[in-house]
Amino acid sequence: MKRNISTLAAACLAASLGACATSDPSGQNDPYEKTNREIFAFDQGVDHAVARPVAVFYNHAVPDFARDGVHNFLSNLDAPVILANDLLQGETTRAGRTLGRLVINTTFGLGGVLDVAAKHGAPGHDEDFGQTLAVWGADEGPYLVLPLAGPSNPRDVVGMAGDIGMDPFTYARWHNYLIYNVVRSGFEIVDLRARNVDNLDAIERTSVDLYATTRSLYRQHRDAEIRNGAPDTENLPNL
Repeated sequence: MKRNISTLAAACLAASLGACATSDPSGQNDPYEKTNREIFAFDQGVDHAVARPVAVFYNHAVPDFARDGVHNFLSNLDAPVILANDLLQGETTRAGRTLGRLVINTTFGLGGVLDVAAKHGAPGHDEDFGQTLAVWGADEGPYLVLPLAGPSNPRDVVGMAGDIGMDPFTYARWHNYLIYNVVRSGFEIVDLRARNVDNLDAIERTSVDLYATTRSLYRQHRDAEIRNGAPDTENLPNL
């Protein structure tokens, strides 16, 4: 899940862009393209200087089973938020599976380090409040690129804040709980980047315009997530 820092950056960006919108004749719903491209270039610079090298080192230094354990543990921490969004979308079957995964993996999977549920026919899925808002009929709004957080839109910015509000760990307080939040966020970023090193390298290597490619892939990916992988029957070609 996106954490507090990303949400604050998104909110600040959305507010600052509100006063400088221009027309978007391209039809890409990207009225802030000039600013978005500048932020995209900044994000790419940070990624090349920090995120990708750390991810590559992590892949080489940490064995596969340990990386899988970290990923499973982080996914299990996200389960309460996924469960809440399943319920808000009326997806009772998926909610039941999410709850079952949380109970099984927490108890029999060493706190989520082992994905026991998936091995018994209950694979996981992602769900967030941005997707919930889309299911409720909220429009995505203009395309945004967020500092250090990448592609987004106003609906997903609100979704980030909603997910933080649904996360039980947002309200938990114990000694050094802030350190826990920073470490969790750091591992989420490293895990996500490390699992996509080859894919992102291939996209960057083959793209004529990486910004436009990223914008298109982001929207396709989010649309597929909102439909829970079902085929898009609303935008069929007119044959």
